[in-house]
Amino acid sequence: MRNSNTKNALAIDRVLSDKQRKNLSILELVVKHGPISRTEISRQTGLNIVTISNYINEFIANGLVVEKGFDVSTGGRRPTLVELNPKFGYIIGVGLTALNIVGILVDPKMQVICEVKKDRPADNSEAIIDKLVETVEEVLNKSKIEPDKVKGLGIGIPGVIDVEGQTIRWLGAMGLSMVSISGVSLKDIFEKEFDIPTLVEHDAACAVFGERWFGFESDINDMIYMYTGVGCGLIINGQIYRGSNGSAGEVGIFNATESDSGSRRKESLNLGTWEIDLGVAYSAREAFNKGCKSRIFELAGGDPGKINLGTVIEASKAGDKLAAELFENAGKQLGKKIAFLVNLLNPEVVVIGGGVEQAGSVLMDSVKRTIHSWSREENIRNLRIVPARLGHNAVAMGSACLVLQRIFMNA
Repeated sequence: MRNSNTKNALAIDRVLSDKQRKNLSILELVVKHGPISRTEISRQTGLNIVTISNYINEFIANGLVVEKGFDVSTGGRRPTLVELNPKFGYIIGVGLTALNIVGILVDPKMQVICEVKKDRPADNSEAIIDKLVETVEEVLNKSKIEPDKVKGLGIGIPGVIDVEGQTIRWLGAMGLSMVSISGVSLKDIFEKEFDIPTLVEHDAACAVFGERWFGFESDINDMIYMYTGVGCGLIINGQIYRGSNGSAGEVGIFNATESDSGSRRKESLNLGTWEIDLGVAYSAREAFNKGCKSRIFELAGGDPGKINLGTVIEASKAGDKLAAELFENAGKQLGKKIAFLVNLLNPEVVVIGGGVEQAGSVLMDSVKRTIHSWSREENIRNLRIVPARLGHNAVAMGSACLVLQRIFMNA
């Protein structure tokens, strides 16, 4: 059984200490550029060589970093190179997209050793928790890695997360009330089940962290990751922005409406639907009820209940006219929401992810046109709007990266 100190290994204060900040700046360089010399770390961080050496020596003593060979000398003794210790252990990251639950096992260099992908349950419910547990079990079984070699488990999940208790609330399946998962800490559930230190984080926060870490140059300071149509992850001044109580990014303001067919949907003021699939499945079902012809309905076997984001994406890629129209309209709605955030925050990069980016250019082009139409010229002059580079792994990879970050900051 792991001791209590190990179980608190992923805890962190809201305000980072000076040592935690230095640990983190050194970590990023070692992960991205290792093997790297102490001298080069000193040059890039601006910290003096004595400070860097003290920190690196402490990392080595804790088994986090190892020395590996020598750098080219410019005169005098050749500098020693350091890198993450490949024998330190492993990290599991689990995340949700609009289509799937993805679990990965990574080594300290964030190389994926094992991946498991499962279909996501239709609604936010306790069934998702069960699937997450199954996913972690399958990752461990498939990789044949003993749990005591896993140094941390990161869970990226939608909803409003209580940072202190690691509990979660999310929209109920049939209405707009916020549902607490039995008032039980998700952190406690996974630590009891697997005896692995666990971090529970907002899915979009995980995704934006993972995208910035792997997909972009390190000097990107301001970024928005738009997680389908339900929220966003924010990087401001190079750090994840969580807000005063950890719920930043939940940008939907909901109002329930009911169609003539009796189905319910959620709308956000005049910004249209704010749903995980951008409302395309709902709109496709409405078209089905009106007798429209489409490849979507063939893929669903004539059952409107089987229409989902995946079937509409598949139909769109096959050239279906209705599917293309649905993504064109969805792109306009999403683009308006993003334009509001672009005007408010003036980011350098907007990433579209969570699964909807798989619709391809028909959605992305519509989003870009709308953002450019609704944003101030100054705010889009150098703006990059791109699909998620980590794809379906973005949330899982980001959650694993955040675990590694916590381990180093608390080293």
